[in-house]
Amino acid sequence: MHHIATAEQLEPLKATPALLILFGGAHCGVCQAIKPKLESLMAQHFPDIALAYVDCAQLPDSCAQHGVFTLPVVQLFIDGQLCLERVRSFSLQELSAQIGRVYRLWQDARR
Repeated sequence: MHHIATAEQLEPLKATPALLILFGGAHCGVCQAIKPKLESLMAQHFPDIALAYVDCAQLPDSCAQHGVFTLPVVQLFIDGQLCLERVRSFSLQELSAQIGRVYRLWQDARR
């Protein structure tokens, strides 16, 4: 998982073929609880998708630019386009199924 410390680090990552960003915070208990679970999920099931973490307390401007005003937020970018977004209250099982659908479509398009 890439830990984003500056806005300049985030923009080039969005140019990768597939990127999942977790917007969270050090004082957000839910964010800290799902972070390792999300890392494990992505490593096991979606290894071609890069994973990044943005601490919104450190980068409030970047979070605002991405429409993040509550925590946690997960955004999936495919070829630089936002394809999936889940905000605040979501199931990791549901998120996995939704990522899986987008992932399969993306893999099929790449062939």
